[in-house]
Order: sequence, then C-alpha cells, then structure tokens
Amino acid sequence: DTLIVWSEAENYDLALSFQEKAGCDEIWEKICQVQGKDPSVDITQDLVDESEEERFDDMSSPGLELPSCELSRLEEIAELVASSLPSPLRREKLALALENEGYIKKLLEIFHVCEDLENIEGLHHLYEIIKGIFLLNRTALFEVMFSEECIMDVIGCLEYDPSLSQSRKHREFLTKTAKFKEVIPISDPELKQKIHQTYRVQYIQDMVLPTPSVFEENMLSTLHSFIFFNKVEIVGMLQEDEKFLTDLFAQLTDEATDEEKRQELVNFLKEFCAFSQTLQPQNRDAFFKTLSNMGILPALEVILGMDDAQVRSAATDIFSYLVEYNPSMVREFVMQEAQQNDDDILLINLIIEHMICDTDPELGGAVLLMGLLRTLVDPENMLATANKTEKTEFLGFFYKHCMHVLTAPLLANTTEDKPSKDDFQTAQLLALILELLTFCVEHHTYHIKNYIINKDILRRVLVLMASKHAFLALCALRFKRKIIGLKDEFYNRYIMKSFLFEPVVKAFLNNGSRYNLMNSAIIEMFEFIRVVSAVTC
Repeated sequence: DTLIVWSEAENYDLALSFQEKAGCDEIWEKICQVQGKDPSVDITQDLVDESEEERFDDMSSPGLELPSCELSRLEEIAELVASSLPSPLRREKLALALENEGYIKKLLEIFHVCEDLENIEGLHHLYEIIKGIFLLNRTALFEVMFSEECIMDVIGCLEYDPSLSQSRKHREFLTKTAKFKEVIPISDPELKQKIHQTYRVQYIQDMVLPTPSVFEENMLSTLHSFIFFNKVEIVGMLQEDEKFLTDLFAQLTDEATDEEKRQELVNFLKEFCAFSQTLQPQNRDAFFKTLSNMGILPALEVILGMDDAQVRSAATDIFSYLVEYNPSMVREFVMQEAQQNDDDILLINLIIEHMICDTDPELGGAVLLMGLLRTLVDPENMLATANKTEKTEFLGFFYKHCMHVLTAPLLANTTEDKPSKDDFQTAQLLALILELLTFCVEHHTYHIKNYIINKDILRRVLVLMASKHAFLALCALRFKRKIIGLKDEFYNRYIMKSFLFEPVVKAFLNNGSRYNLMNSAIIEMFEFIRVVSAVTC
C-alpha cells in the first residue's frame, strides 16, 4: 500500500516508497493523471500486461521500419522515437534501425536545411528526436554523434528546446568563448582529438541536455560510461608520453617560467591527477609511479615555496591526491630530503606553514592540510618489514624535524596565564593543532610523551582553557582528558608535579553554576580519576 513499482528496462525495476498510504495514493493519482490512466487500477504499465507469447511475437517480428528522412516527416519521426522509449524491445529495434541506415547523419543534413530556412517547427522536432536518441543509451550511436564530423551539429540540434522562447548559443560558446590551450604542446593528433571530444561530450552532459528525470537517469548510463572511458584513455596516453611529462616538470620548476604560465601548468597537473581517480587500482598505481619517477614531489616542494597563492593552492590539491594514494611514498621522500635540506624547506614543514598561514576566515585550506598531516602521521597506514619499521623511522624524523613547526603557534600564544591572541581565527587554528596533538597522544606513545614532558606542552595547552572561545577551551580539556585516559605513570607524575589540575579547577569555578558542556566534561574527567583511583587502591 506504500509502494509504487515500475520497470524501466529488462531486469531493471524501480520503486518509490512512502511512509504513509495517503502520500502514496496522492502521488499515484498524479502519475496516472499525467499518463491518462485509471488510478483505481493497481497495474497500469503495458509491459507488465504483456503475455510471454506476445513478448515472443514482438521479439520475432521484423525490425522497425523508419520513415524516410525528409523535412516533411520530422514530426512523424519524433513521434516514433517518443513512442519507442517506454519499451526496451522497441528501443533496441529503433537503435538498430538508426545504426543500419546511417540515419543520424541524414537527420543532421536536414538540421542544416532547417537552420537555413529558419524552420523553427522542424528544429523543435529535431531537438526531440536527438534528445530521444540520447535516451536509447547506445554506444554505437554515440560513436556517430560524437564524431568530429557530427558533434557540433548534434549540439546545434539541442539548442532548439521547444520549451524555451529563444534558442541557446552552445555552439557559439564552444567555438568562440571556450578556448583550448596547450600548456605543453601535444604532438599526438589522436590525443588532441580525444581531449576535444571529451570536453564537448562533458559539456553536453552538464550544460546542454536537460536534467534527466528519475525515469530517465538510468537511460543515460552509457553516456556517463563514454565520458569515463575517454578520460581513462586520455590519462593513459599522456602517461606514456615521456617527453610531454619531462617538459611539464621542467617548466614547473624553472625559475624563468612566468607566473601565468606556471599557474596554467599547475592547474593542468591538478586536472591530470583528478582524471586519475577514474582509473582502476592497477592503472592508478602505474600512473602515480610514473609521476613519482618524473619527480612530482620535488616539483611540489619548489612550487609550495613560491609566493603565488593560487599556484600554492593547486599544488596543495595535487599533494592531497598523492597522500591519499600512497602516504608511504610521501613519507619516504621527506625522510630522504631531510638528509640534504634545512628544516625550513622540508615538504611537510611547508605544508604545516601553509596550514598556519591560511588566510581563509573559515580556515578551509587549513582543515584540508590538517587532514593530510593526520594521514601522514597515522601509524595504522605505516609499513613494517623485516629490515625496517616505517613507524619508528618516520615518527623519529617527524618529532625531530617537524613537531616544533606545528606547535610554534601554540607556544607563541601561551607564554602568559591567558592566550596572548584570542580572536576567532587564531582560536580555530589552535583548535586544529590541538586536534592533531590529541591524535598523536592516542597513537604515538613514547614519541609524543617525551615531547610533551620535555617541552612542558600540557601546561601551555591548559592556558587555552582561559580562552573566551568555548570550543578552544574544550579542545584543551579534551587533550588533557586523552592523556589521563592512558593511565600512564610518567604522565601522572608530570601532571601532579607541575600542578596541572589548577587551570582545570579554575575553569570549573569560573564557569559558575552554568550547566553546560564545560561543566559536564570537567565533572566526567574527575569522575574517571575517582573510579580509576578506587580500582587501583
């Protein structure tokens, strides 16, 4: 009583589910009203009423006969296409007929005639016909429609939507406004043609075709697949062009490259990496291995040290693809470069600096970078072999060369009994840093313990409990709660010896009688200590 079920294709059923019968009945009546069906009848779809014998007769009947492709018969053709779409068998027969008779090219010839004659009615019929052909979901038809010879005419047909008062200027945009620019010359004409085709087909999907209804969405799956496989081909062809990649990285890192050119190169590399997300795991491995061999990480290190904010932002996005793909590859690189470079120009320290210096009021970039740093310092994705343990090596490196850069804003802001800067953006940044430090307390055991005790980090963190921003004060309390939760004797002695409950008690008293999150969190922490003490006594 609360389901509306229908078939969109062979072996493909869809359903709408409602919480209440009244809502289901209301939508059912509207659907039946549009279709001209009786809502009191439970089953209205023609295909369901067909007997197996009738289906067999339909399958064994001769192929669909298309009207002759003439201007005077466009309305008839449009009606034939529209009437074929609801039936999978008729769609199949129509698609075969269109393929076998070279019908699409004939339709596009008539399109030119209609435009020359300014025959708006004919152009409206052609719009409906071409739109219907898209919904046939047939790769062979797309190969014809998206060929160099036909694609602009197909786009032209889709400019004349009868529901709009004026035609849209898609071809004008593609030929005059959208300009293809080769940041590095592409010598392969096939690759160049594939890039043009993919851009135009993506444009058709995103901008030209009307938004598909829930009934049409699955009828465009082949169009999505066409774009997907084109992108896979483009990535593969570029990946195999060693000269192209060599020139790309050489120009990226060349100090003589002007800023505009460098921005174009970085944006291209970013788009290139984004395309790689469509690859199968095996192909993606080969892709990133190629980029690694070409020196993408040293190139990013150079780019991140530049002044141009847009270039640095794009480089950060590229870095995120690399970290998500293979954090071990990034860790290995930064440990090797530490043997040759000063701490200031290490790749991870550049990332930390960009996180600290994010000018966005909402710190959107800093949040992204903090997530990447968290991935890099997460022992769960570190490798262990018979000869070496990545966790031991990398964490030793990180605490020696990078941790002081990460904690610098915290230490600079907590030299007194209260934060020296307490504006919202500073509070947000310190909250991010505390979030990462809390993660380290949970996962890094003795590395973070030595750092906290030797640098008196907890005392500095607890200064932030005097912040006017409740979220920052709670972050500081959460950091201490994580330490106490470890029940570590070294931490406990450090806390007691340094009187590090005092800032917490002071915050509790300052909170007064308000029953809020701060009140509850402090009470929970002391209750935890009481229970643990009772058990150990």
